[in-house]
Amino acid sequence: MMWTTRGGAARRIAPWAGLAGAVLLMTACGSTGSSAVAATSSPPPASVSATGPASAPASPTVTATPVSSPSVTATAAPSTAAAQTGANTFLAPGQDTNGTPLHEPACGGFGCALSGDSTAFLYKMSWTTWSATEAVGTGTYKLDSCNPNCASGTVYPVPTTVTLSQPVKVCSSSGARWYWSHASFQFPDGLPKALQGQNAPQNPWTFSTVVAAAQSSCGS
Repeated sequence: MMWTTRGGAARRIAPWAGLAGAVLLMTACGSTGSSAVAATSSPPPASVSATGPASAPASPTVTATPVSSPSVTATAAPSTAAAQTGANTFLAPGQDTNGTPLHEPACGGFGCALSGDSTAFLYKMSWTTWSATEAVGTGTYKLDSCNPNCASGTVYPVPTTVTLSQPVKVCSSSGARWYWSHASFQFPDGLPKALQGQNAPQNPWTFSTVVAAAQSSCGS
């Protein structure tokens, strides 16, 4: 009877024990499933703790390199006068610096006037030198005797060698030019009698009109 009672008790307890075991088993399974789901849906804690919070990619460091401005060399404005050379030195026709400047002129036709009153001309010239300091040419010097007056005087062709020198700078709105201001003559055949004495041509001859033009235009 005692065994039966215990067996019955055992039988009676067994369903509760079974129920309790089932609950425990379900709880255990539920816990295992939850852990599995949690492990699947959440990032591994070890990964998080190892790497720490994700950080944004670091921006590349840009080092500003100063750009140097190109070197600028100040250049002075072109001078109104280039350096004086034979190429920019001229004979002023009739001593008129506003006229067409003459450079190594052949002086054909009636010739190249040296005076403003048309009483002295160079004619058929050949230049052996035309430099920055002087011009030397040979040809004919046409001279008016001005007797009884220059309008009706006789013109004498005289062989000559002329040396032009003492260039002066004449300034204008277009720049500056140099003009011969001095002339000296040699007459290999001498001068005709009508051109001797007080009627002899100026020799040497300073072109005063050219000098005045230089002084008034360039201030020198």
